[in-house]
This record gives sequence, structure tokens and C-alpha cells, in this order.
Amino acid sequence: MSSVAHALFSALSMAFAMAWEILWPLILGFALSGVVQAVVTKGEMSRLLPNSSPRSIVIASALGAASSSCSYAAVALARSIFRKGADFIAAMAFQFASTNLVIELGIIVVVLIGWQFVAAEFAGGLIMIALMTVMLRAVMTRQRISEAKRQADLGLVGRMEGHAAMDMSVGGDGSLLARSLTPKSFTAISHFFVMDWAMIWIDIALGLLIAGALAAWVPKEFWQAFFLSSDPVGSKIVGPLIGPVVAIVSFVCSVGNVPLAAVLWNGGISFGGVIAFLFADLIVLPILDIYRRYYGLRIALLLLGISYAAMAGAAYILELVFGFAGLVPQQRSAQIVEAHLTWNYTTWLNIAFLGLAALLVWRFLKTGGPQMLRMMNQPTPAEAHQHS
Repeated sequence: MSSVAHALFSALSMAFAMAWEILWPLILGFALSGVVQAVVTKGEMSRLLPNSSPRSIVIASALGAASSSCSYAAVALARSIFRKGADFIAAMAFQFASTNLVIELGIIVVVLIGWQFVAAEFAGGLIMIALMTVMLRAVMTRQRISEAKRQADLGLVGRMEGHAAMDMSVGGDGSLLARSLTPKSFTAISHFFVMDWAMIWIDIALGLLIAGALAAWVPKEFWQAFFLSSDPVGSKIVGPLIGPVVAIVSFVCSVGNVPLAAVLWNGGISFGGVIAFLFADLIVLPILDIYRRYYGLRIALLLLGISYAAMAGAAYILELVFGFAGLVPQQRSAQIVEAHLTWNYTTWLNIAFLGLAALLVWRFLKTGGPQMLRMMNQPTPAEAHQHS
């Protein structure tokens, strides 16, 4: 085998190994996310987010945590609720919660990197939203908000516009558990499950391929020098600054950046650097271009600067707090190295959850799902599509 072919085979083997490791957590996460989305309606979001008060920001964060983890869908939905009357700052809090406080992200992070990173991701997500809210309040004057609103009302197309307008959730009386167990809810869950996969599979595949290539081709010595691993203080300083920059140029969004985060952690980036990298899926280059179309170039640049500062600031706080509490892992052993299949718990869990995925796909196909899937990436009228 030639050296080029061997290098490609090594990268693909690493990518497959990581994909196999996170398959059942992905299916579980998207299924749980589908349950939450099925019983939490979008219709009242604009009414619930009239301003940037602490109450509105908390509600926006909770609604974001209950929504899809797809970065493009989160950004499209944030603009949609802003156009319908929601406060701009609350809409931004919603979209950042959508990609940092969701169930599926936490499950994959704990499987690949460890529970400490999940705790930091969720705690840091709240800190980041708080920092971002304070900074946006300082710079988003009425004039700038009006400027953003005028641009948003032009309705320029980004990605996942149709999905942002759909509301497939199940309302009505009764507890969330009772509503989630009805046949109508089963249908809604299956639709959310398949469409979340359809939205994000490219980012997941791209993230796995990039992570596999970096794990196979880039020597650990390079990462250690790049992240100043031999300098305990210097690495903690540069990590949160470099992490978002790596994310920006990697183009990988949402849960797709978790495998790459595992590679960076094994390579020597600081704990805070990993967290800042995970936070930065909403400032990758394609998303920045969507901000430009949605809100104008000046507001897009403001969102980039404020988001970067909030991500790095939250990461520094977490580095200090988790370090002081002794919660920063001492071993760099993210799960990225098992490049062959064995009959272990991962294989059995993958088989079981593939059965669950097959059941949800079957329900999706039997209940008009493909037609809705075709609408997902299309511009839609102002009226949201209601799930019947």
C-alpha cells in the first residue's frame, strides 16, 4: 500500500472508529431531543421574549435548550422569532442555548471526553449567555436594533428556513409525559428525529473526517507546541483564545465539532480551550455569512466580536473554577483510538439504538415525513406550518 493510500486509510479508520463510538449516543440524544421538541411549542416564543430582562433571558435559554441542536436551524429560528416581535438580545440568547445546552451534545461529550466537560459546557453556556447579554445591552442601541430589524425583514435566505417556520409540537392539556406518550406525539417525535439528522449529518460527517485526519496525520508534538502544553500557565492563557479560532476555520457546527474537540484535548489544548472551541460553533465562517445576510455586515461583526469575547471569558472562568475545585481531568484519554469492532457494550448499544432509529424512521415514512423534509430547506410564508 502506497504512503498516500495508507494515510487515507488511517484517517478514515479513525473517523469510523469515532463514528462507531458516538453512534448510540447520537441516536439517544436526537430521540430525547425529539421528545422535548414534540411537547414544547414554538408558537408562544415571541410573546415570551419581549425584552432582554433576566426573566426573558432565562426563558430564552430554556427554550433554546429544548430545541434542535443544529446551528443553522438555531440561527434561522432566532431570526424568525425576532421578526415576529421577540427582543433581539433574547433571540441571540435562544440561539446560543440551542447549540450549547442541548441533550444530545451532553451525551456525546460525556462519551468521548468525559463528564467534567459536560458540566463545564452547561455551566459555561449559562455564563457565556450572561456575558453576551451584558455586552449586547451595551452596544445594541435602538438604532442598531432597528438596523438589524430592517435587514431581517428583507427575508434573505440562509439555511433551514423551512424548518424554522415549522411547528410540529403537540399542545393541549396534560403533563409533558402524558402528551409525549400519545400516537400524535410519536409521529411528531419521529419527524423531529429524522429532520434533525437530515439537518446535521453533513456537519457530523465533516467533523469526523477532519478529526480522523488530524488524529492520524498530525503528530502530537505539533499540538503540544501549538497549545504551549509544556507551559502550564501559558497554555491556560492561549487555549481559550485559540480554541474559537480553530473552530471558525474548521467550518464544523453543533455536535459535529465534538470529535475534533477530543482530538484537540488529546493533543494538549487546555481545559478552557476545549470549552471555548465547543462554544464557537455559532461563529464558524458559514454562520458569519448568514449573520451578514440576516442582520447586515456591521451587526454581524458585532456578533462575532461579542460572541468571541463571551466564549473566551466563560472559558477562563471555567478554567479557574474547575482547576480550583480539582475537576480538570489529569489524563488526556478521549475515546478516539479504537479502530476496530469488538463485541463490547458499545456494539450492543449501537445495535439496540439502531433498532430504535429504524422504528422512528418507519413512523416518519408512514406519516407524511418525506414531504415535510422537502420543505425543510425552502423559504416559507410567515405563517408557520402546523403539524396535523
